[in-house]
Amino acid sequence: EAMFALGVPTSRSLAAVTTGEQVYRDEAQPGAVLTRVAKSHIRIGTFQFFAAKGDTDALKSLADHVIERHYPEALEFENPYQGLLKGVIENTAYLVSRWQQLGFIHGVMNTDNMLVSGETVDYGPCAFMDAYHPETVFSSIDRHGRYAYANQPPIAQWNLARFAETLIPLIDQNTDKSIKLASQSVNDFSDQFQRAWLRGMRQKLGLFNEGPNNIELINELLVLMQKNKADYTLTFRHLSSDAILKDTIFKDTSFKVWYKNWIHCIQKQKEGEETSKLMMLKHNPAVIPRNYLVEKALSLAVVDQDYRFLNDFIAALLNPYEDSKVFGEPALQEDKSYQTFCGT
Repeated sequence: EAMFALGVPTSRSLAAVTTGEQVYRDEAQPGAVLTRVAKSHIRIGTFQFFAAKGDTDALKSLADHVIERHYPEALEFENPYQGLLKGVIENTAYLVSRWQQLGFIHGVMNTDNMLVSGETVDYGPCAFMDAYHPETVFSSIDRHGRYAYANQPPIAQWNLARFAETLIPLIDQNTDKSIKLASQSVNDFSDQFQRAWLRGMRQKLGLFNEGPNNIELINELLVLMQKNKADYTLTFRHLSSDAILKDTIFKDTSFKVWYKNWIHCIQKQKEGEETSKLMMLKHNPAVIPRNYLVEKALSLAVVDQDYRFLNDFIAALLNPYEDSKVFGEPALQEDKSYQTFCGT
């Protein structure tokens, strides 16, 4: 629900129903069934299933259904299956750019957890990072960082390459030509992601216009945030007010130089500094599902059967751009050993 309120394409939770059975992880926990809704639950893995069986007729039926349901514009292409591939790539590039802009880590990006509709699904070992670090991992099963924060864009492209492989028999009867066309589309992902990511990051920094130094300005900030172990969400949020002057990162001389340069950039825009900061408040959340708050809500609900904190937390998450003294602060001390688990 937080992701939905943040404007991220996502499946939604309809209901969670307890089963009365125990689920065993590091300890026994009460089990439940989560009922989700989405535009559809067709995944890249769904296409791989039929491709692995060599069932081209089933692949064509599935692709035709997805085009009709999600990508009718693909019918305008000379080959609609090439149009389908293009559409899935565009939606996935946008989706992952939104994850990156918000500091969200999916945690288990295998092809069966990627919807062809471009919505987020399978919220198992996911989490939002507190202190910025590109190698952040939370998933208990990701021991080598395959799905770390910084790896999400290249992993998405890898998944899309697997999707493209399933469409080879449909794109063109000439296999070599089909592979060439599919490869060209997949290779476009990086540029599409970069454009979507940069557009969102400019909004987070109050930059209305594309400038030659935008990427450098953004990357310099991220380097300084990593160096100072700055909170990803609040650093961006506090930049839109004098609150940034009280952040620990402001003690860093290099950050002060960056800050002066950034202020100069937004002041010279015709929109003005105040307008820039108003835009930033609309694109930098004050409230995210922080790990310690999620765990507190779960503990109260499971151990004490007390859902009041959970309900208040969800209400705050549905208004993520409104400041909250209760739900807007990071943990006093970040738990470096914190792990999240798959839902099954």
